[in-house]
Amino acid sequence: MTDDRLVDALAADLGAARFTVAAIERLWERSAEAESTHPGAALRRGHRVPAMRALERVDAADRPLAALVRCFVLGAPVASVDLEAALPSLGIEGAAGLGLIEPIGDAGGAVRPRVDLRPYAFADAAGEGEWWLASDLGELATGGPLPEGHVLGVGGASTTLSGLLMQSHAGTTLDLGTGCGIQAMHAARFSNRVIATDISGRALDFARFNARLNRMDRIEFRLGSLYDPVAAERVDRIVSNPPFVITPRRAGVPAYEYRDGGMVGDGIVEAVVRGAAEHLTPGGTAQLLGNWEYRRAGGTSESGELEDGLERAAGWAAASGLEYWIVERERQDPSEYAETWIRDGGTRPGTPEFEALHAAWLDDFAERGVESVGFGYVLLRRPVDDTGPRLARAERQHGPLGETPGRLGAHLAECLEAVDRVAPLDDAGMRALRVAVAGDVTEERHHWPGDERPTVILLRQGGGFGRVVDAGTGLAALVGAADGELPLGVLSDAIAQLLEVEPADLWDEFAAAVRELVAGGLLRPVVR
Repeated sequence: MTDDRLVDALAADLGAARFTVAAIERLWERSAEAESTHPGAALRRGHRVPAMRALERVDAADRPLAALVRCFVLGAPVASVDLEAALPSLGIEGAAGLGLIEPIGDAGGAVRPRVDLRPYAFADAAGEGEWWLASDLGELATGGPLPEGHVLGVGGASTTLSGLLMQSHAGTTLDLGTGCGIQAMHAARFSNRVIATDISGRALDFARFNARLNRMDRIEFRLGSLYDPVAAERVDRIVSNPPFVITPRRAGVPAYEYRDGGMVGDGIVEAVVRGAAEHLTPGGTAQLLGNWEYRRAGGTSESGELEDGLERAAGWAAASGLEYWIVERERQDPSEYAETWIRDGGTRPGTPEFEALHAAWLDDFAERGVESVGFGYVLLRRPVDDTGPRLARAERQHGPLGETPGRLGAHLAECLEAVDRVAPLDDAGMRALRVAVAGDVTEERHHWPGDERPTVILLRQGGGFGRVVDAGTGLAALVGAADGELPLGVLSDAIAQLLEVEPADLWDEFAAAVRELVAGGLLRPVVR
């Protein structure tokens, strides 16, 4: 897959055939108008028949696009003559040379795909973009469980992490466990240099291919486990969608390279978090997805105190001297967790194979005292100096996000900057601080019928994590008056006079609350 001449020919053909997300969506939309069935929606549910039917009715001008979609998106055989017409520069021989296809039966008949190849569109701080990304065929094409060496394409976790990444400039970025290379390519838009590592040589082959196909020339690829490929190096940023899935270490349970780090329980996430401190420059950041276990001390489900999984994850960072912001987005019981990842591997529910794997997962969790598993986002930072960490935050945000996933990276960056501005301030500095309420914050008041005073005042964040704060009368008044004009101390004393309370007591209440609202993005420091 590394012949540059052939890869460049493929890129030219894909561009000429308009092999884009928008063009494919137009095919599905036209079919939906004709049959009242949306092929794209059916594909997302795991059914490709409506899409196959749609491709049979395309106009002559769309036949090259249809051949590419049938072969590389739907994973179905296609007539050699049709694919040849779609790839005139590369040709059937060139496509086979790159490992994209293989013949079926006699030469000159039909071919079938050996890889998944599809367009991927996105938008970030640098603007809109679109790439073509190759990976191994999924279960929709293979019709069965995935092989253990499967290289995953762009999935839900990939897009979640790419949307979380802070998009400021970095000198050198490390993509730990690059897979098909998607995070390395995103990082390259904001980095002078990217080092992409993986324990899978096959994954690195795909990542190199994808980088060349999309003319990304700032990425260096290295084979190895965890931080071994950068043993004596420091980088400005680490991004990682590590193989965090907790997998029983038992015979008969597939150990998929793309999701299983080969360690017991949540050990792979702990290793990535703890190891980051040795490889970040001062002020450098790491962002990753991860799991953490809630388990009984002593290793059984029947005795021992339950250890908080989120606190354990925070402890890994704190013990390494790192600042951290960890957000738990979901928590599953052992059965839910097992079902999710057994299906992810292509094993269908209701089969003997599914039940055997389900039992293996439940046995493993029970023997190790695991009662549930949390999933979420991890942001780490190495302190710039010896003044100590400014950011130490672990929280649960299980509800719907206020922000669209692709905007969370910008929200995190804004909050981090605000925390840096406020954390060093003493009491006098806080009283002198000016803040303004964020534009996405609204206020909600609840009254008993006929009562003038509200019983509950809620502040709602429209973006970010969609926080809801029970403010009370005093804090709501402060936020309502926060327009950046007057210092906090002046506002606090004025509100104390209106409420007829002691100014010092009210300020003690406000000081901590304001820091929390700033950290969450509801209030923003104003610089004069």
